[in-house]
Amino acid sequence: MLTAKPDIDNGFKLQKESFLNEDASSLKDRINDLNLIKKALLKYQHELSSAMNEDFGNRNQMESLFGDILPLINAINYQIKKLPFWMRPSRRKPGLLLSPAKVEIHYQPLGVIGIIVPWNFPVQLSIHPLITALSSGNKAMIKLSEFTPKTNTILQKLIDECFDKEKVMLVHGDSETAEYFTTLPFDHILFTGSTSIGKKVMKAAAENLTPVTLELGGKSPVIICDDIKIETAVERLILGKCLNAGQMCVSPDYIFCPNNQVDNFITTYKNKFKKMFGEVNNNNDYSSIINDKQFTRLINLIEDAKNKGAKIISCSDENFDLEKRKMSTQLLTDVTDDMRVMQEEIFGPILTIMPYSDLNDVISYINDRPKPLALYIMSFNKKVQDFLIKKTQSGGICINETAWHVAIDDAPFGGIGASGMGQYHGKEGFLTFSKAKTVMTKGKFGSGKFIHPPYNNFLHKLLMKLYL
Repeated sequence: MLTAKPDIDNGFKLQKESFLNEDASSLKDRINDLNLIKKALLKYQHELSSAMNEDFGNRNQMESLFGDILPLINAINYQIKKLPFWMRPSRRKPGLLLSPAKVEIHYQPLGVIGIIVPWNFPVQLSIHPLITALSSGNKAMIKLSEFTPKTNTILQKLIDECFDKEKVMLVHGDSETAEYFTTLPFDHILFTGSTSIGKKVMKAAAENLTPVTLELGGKSPVIICDDIKIETAVERLILGKCLNAGQMCVSPDYIFCPNNQVDNFITTYKNKFKKMFGEVNNNNDYSSIINDKQFTRLINLIEDAKNKGAKIISCSDENFDLEKRKMSTQLLTDVTDDMRVMQEEIFGPILTIMPYSDLNDVISYINDRPKPLALYIMSFNKKVQDFLIKKTQSGGICINETAWHVAIDDAPFGGIGASGMGQYHGKEGFLTFSKAKTVMTKGKFGSGKFIHPPYNNFLHKLLMKLYL
């Protein structure tokens, strides 16, 4: 399935003209749009889960429901509840100098939103931005990943049942199509993907002065503090690492573990992993790597680390299943900064372990590197928690949990620095896709005449004395 460039151009033109020729959608219209998506998601939930299973080679239906469908239903319910308050103009104060006047902030839709979707959560990361765009009154064009063709087919059915192309249009194609997509003069672009591609998206958008929200990745660390039991820390972090076989932008990338607890961590993680999955090659609960290219990349990261002195511990003691693209968590110790696994985002079931003795060294290591999308703290000590929150920068933080902060409906999600810019989810998503327009209204009495020239009269001097 491929969308030709003329069709992309025509779709954009159609949406732009439609937006300019229509009044801003009402609260009733926006809620109706959200309910249409909700109804369609519930109708197609099993077809979507089955399609994702085919695209990945193996992805359990429950994992797809937890990771893709359930968060969307929650987000729709939340936004329907909050929209009446978000859309209402907010009052501001004009200040004494400009009084009497009324000042309001009106939230208007931007226009046509371009959404670029990765392959790892193809339903959630296409529909969630769409929900936010429609809640804000916009049109949307969505470039789907070419690596999830089965899922894309079901998504196309879903969208066709809900909307015509002048409101929502899906775009299918490879990287060349995606590159062309970013050159369109959208009113906003939301991109989810790697940092390297995010730079290209931003560069293309700059030609049209199109604002961007970049949801990128990075290397998200876990800090295990010495006050928490290793068993508890592993229990809290292991699902965040194993979900979708680690193919998540907020998946833990490396562990800081107290020096004297490294062996205990490895044993505990392996035991917990085996209890959850046992062997992975013939286990339908454990996801496959999306394609051969990604699987080979992960193997090369491991080989590079091994050749440079790292120790590799497989959590299932199985050989890699090349045909099914299955790989249990591979724990790596004795890692050094010259290894690729310590330089690149892993985006898979590899977890490096770094021993430490001084928490200040951990903070220095994190702060000397690109800011992560997520940072995870394993500690029940409030002083330690506050210390790490204040001393580090990241897109978000989970304390005694991993990854699930992404599912919070009432809070923004986004990166910082190399892990992204801008944010969506919650009210912040509504604001991202809206123009906050200041409207100042004067009544019949106008105070501006008192500062008209000629200057330097008594009133001017009085005002200067009062304010300056």
